[in-house]
Formats: sequence, C-alpha cells, structure tokens
Amino acid sequence: MNKAGIRDVAEAAGVSISTVSRAFTRPDLVSEKTRSKVLETADRLDFNISRSATALKSGQTYRVALLMNEDITSWFNTQVFAGVESVMHDAGYDISLYQHIDTAENRRDFFTTLPVRRNVDAVFVASFAVDAEEIGQLKRTHVPIIGINTPTTEGLDASISIDDENGMFTAAQHLINLGHKHIVYTCSAPVETMHSSIDARARGFIRACKAAEETRELDWEVITVPRGTEFVESTLSSLLALDDFPDAICCQMDMMAIPLVLRLVRYGHHTPRDYSIIGFDDSPYADTVNLTTMRQNPRDMGIRAAQKALALIREEPLDTPHEIVQPHLVLRGTDRLYEG
Repeated sequence: MNKAGIRDVAEAAGVSISTVSRAFTRPDLVSEKTRSKVLETADRLDFNISRSATALKSGQTYRVALLMNEDITSWFNTQVFAGVESVMHDAGYDISLYQHIDTAENRRDFFTTLPVRRNVDAVFVASFAVDAEEIGQLKRTHVPIIGINTPTTEGLDASISIDDENGMFTAAQHLINLGHKHIVYTCSAPVETMHSSIDARARGFIRACKAAEETRELDWEVITVPRGTEFVESTLSSLLALDDFPDAICCQMDMMAIPLVLRLVRYGHHTPRDYSIIGFDDSPYADTVNLTTMRQNPRDMGIRAAQKALALIREEPLDTPHEIVQPHLVLRGTDRLYEG
C-alpha cells in the first residue's frame, strides 16, 4: 500500500500544500475550521507529517529544552512543566527535559557537553541562576534563553519570576502585625554551587524583622537545616530544642510548614492556639490543613514563559521581556492575634 503524502492530503482537503504544513507546524496561522478539516483528512489517509523534513526546510527543530535544578516530581517543577507544555504542544513543539542540574559535577558536565546545542529552538531555565560562563555556553545554541523564577535576568532574553524576597517580607510582616514577639524562620541551607530563587526568601524575613525592631521589641532567629530528604525532621528537632518555643513560625515553603503543623501536635503544640505558622507557595494540601500561606502560580509562569519563547522564536518583539510577579497572602486558619 502506498503511503499518503502531503500533496494527497492537500488535494483531498481542498487546500494548498503550505496550508497542510501550517496546520501541523504553525496552527496559530490557520483557522480552527481549516485545521480541523486538514487533520480529519490526514487521519483518514493515515498521514503523518515528517518532523525531520519540516526541520530541514524551516531550520527549526520544533523542540525546546527545559532545565531544572531538581526532580520534575516536585510541585513547583510539575506545574511549570504543565504550563510550558500546554503552550508549546499546541504550537507543535516537543520538550526535552534536563533534571538535576544542581551539583557542581552535574552542572560542569551539562554546560561542557551542552547536549541542547543545535537540537532545540529555545531553552528554559527554571528556578536557578546560571553564571556568566554558563550563559556563554548556552549562547552558543543561538536560540532564545528564557528564565522561569530565576534569581537574576543577566544573560537571559526573557524571564518571569516570583518576587520571593518581598513575598516573604509580607509573610513575616503579617506575623509581626499580629503582635507576635518570638518569631522563627525555618529554611533549608542553600546549595553552595547554585543560586536558587527560594534562597531570597530568607532575606525578606530578615529585612522585615530588622525593620520592626526599630519600633517594637522582637525576638527573632533563623533556623537553617541541611537540604535533603530529612529537612522536615531536622527542622522539627531544631524547634523542639529551643529553650522557648516560638509563638510564630515563618516557613520557607509549604512542604516544610504542612508536616510541621501535623507533627508538632504530638509534642503539645497546636496551631493557632499555641503558635501561628505561615507557609509559602499555596501548594497542594495547604488548604487541607487550613494553612495560611503566600500564593504563587508556577503553572501560569510556565504558560507566560512559553508565550515569550514563541514570540522570540518568531523574532517578534516583546513589550515586557522580564516580568516580576508578586505573591499574595492567603489567610486561612493557622494564624491569630497574639495576646501573650
């Protein structure tokens, strides 16, 4: 049986060959009615457009790279991927995922071998900063580089990031305004070889406490535990080892706050009766435990980053190449006015 070609689909659908090609590779340039007609005809004739042939003709690979410092299974990374994929898939692009670009060895191997070179049309960098030398390596791909929640925009063609520092400043200020006098910030230690956006949150907490000290008496401290699978247990132990248990806890992320709420009950500490606690992210289960937190939307950031990437691939100007998104406070039930 002879395999149907693009010319057969065009004739059967009553459109031009270029329209068939665009229906597969540039659906944004074809009306929904025409695209549906082309796809139905292609399905009936069992036709699939050749990705390699299209790439040779256009000079594009119809593939993008997404670089992550951690595993994709984390809540943030999963949501970012979902957002990027929802836009890029509809535009005819595949996504090559590169995880765990975190340790010095992994970073050196990746940026030295640069597997994305000549194989993608854009590169997304999620939640970590690439240094000047690494940016120079990425620039060798000659494709747009888009940051998603990166600590800096240097060397990037476009970016969208959450304001982590000011977000945590707001969280700490909220606890201070409730009248709390002994506030602890709990966080995991930064990775020496990587500047991550989440590390900026500690600066926001410290800035809020130092500002408050000018007008009121405040006892505050930062508890830093090793980053890794045991960070919740380490945080719990550190809190219980304090001479005086805090009346408020400000957590670097919900993944730390939620298990603390549940485990501290075993030791007689109930929120909001005994202490207030606030998280950051508004991740899954935050509403289940009624956690007050700072909300961000990584899926939306992925969508907007992908939209920027498509515009840059098409060599269209961006009105706002770099965007900062403000998280906002979600009030639930783990905080209250302090009357101690």
